[in-house]
Amino acid sequence: MPQINAGEFRKGIKIVIEGEPYDMIDCNFVKPGKGQALYKCKMRNLLKNTIIDRTYKSGDGLEAADIRKGEGQFLYKDRNGLVFMDTESFEQYTIPDEIMGDGAKWLQDGTLCNLMYWNDRIIEVTPPSHVNLKVTYTEPAARGNTAGNITKPATVETGATVLVPAFIDQDEVIRIDTRTGEYVERVRT
Repeated sequence: MPQINAGEFRKGIKIVIEGEPYDMIDCNFVKPGKGQALYKCKMRNLLKNTIIDRTYKSGDGLEAADIRKGEGQFLYKDRNGLVFMDTESFEQYTIPDEIMGDGAKWLQDGTLCNLMYWNDRIIEVTPPSHVNLKVTYTEPAARGNTAGNITKPATVETGATVLVPAFIDQDEVIRIDTRTGEYVERVRT
């Protein structure tokens, strides 16, 4: 792999430290009154999602990580995990549930997600920021209780539960922000 010199360090580069990929989330150049220039870096481990701080001298370098991004389509869930198909190569990958995390509860068959590969292995799956899902069950609104910001739980077609305004009824389609798990709006069909 190519080396990245300390002078080329910047936010967003992907590097390998002790055999694991990292994303540089912050890098500050420090020139003390005397002595060598320093680069104070903050990096996030792409496998464990931990953050480390390291300081490098101006002559140091790090190995560049072989990170690429692509798009994948969710096909189905089986006992081994979630099955995705790369939309460019049409290869299928089975991903453990832990990699997807809470984002798995928003997936429907055919949902397009962003995939991050390291050495041709998927290390991160990001669902779309918003999804439209049909409400499969919710309590009917109490008469006269539809004004204001009163919420109630609703189960959507993927099995997830979302707090929705009292005026939302069963079989309506709603938009959900997958990053927060919150109701955004009712979708008119």
